[in-house]
Amino acid sequence: MKLHELKPAEGSRKERNRVGRGTGSGNGKTSGKGHKGQNARSGGGVRPGFEGGQTPLFRRLPKRGFTNINRKEYAIVNLEDLNRFEDGTEVTPELLIETGLVSKVKAGIKVLGNGTLTTKLTVKATKFSSSAKEAIEAAGGSVEVI
Repeated sequence: MKLHELKPAEGSRKERNRVGRGTGSGNGKTSGKGHKGQNARSGGGVRPGFEGGQTPLFRRLPKRGFTNINRKEYAIVNLEDLNRFEDGTEVTPELLIETGLVSKVKAGIKVLGNGTLTTKLTVKATKFSSSAKEAIEAAGGSVEVI
């Protein structure tokens, strides 16, 4: 294939429809909008979700639940993820961000007991699940709530 033989994929490029350019174009005179009416006017048409005056779907359905404005979302780290650190390492939120285990601290870091821990670590986090705390201490490490 040479440069002068390059072509876009079939059907990927479409010429735009220029309305109001004479009757021969198929979209002259009323420009494909029919005769008068709301949709023929400039700025005409109805808002999204409008059902012609019938109660719209979003108002027919009941409201469910609520959003707690005081909800705290924690960045989660599992025990199996901590195995990448060497014995005696102090695992802090800064270290977790640096290594890419956590992208954002959010309301803090919570360590969960998923997997097994084989290294002896000092883990500093906002929260620990009881199983994670036991596993870290069983591996000879220590837990520090910050």
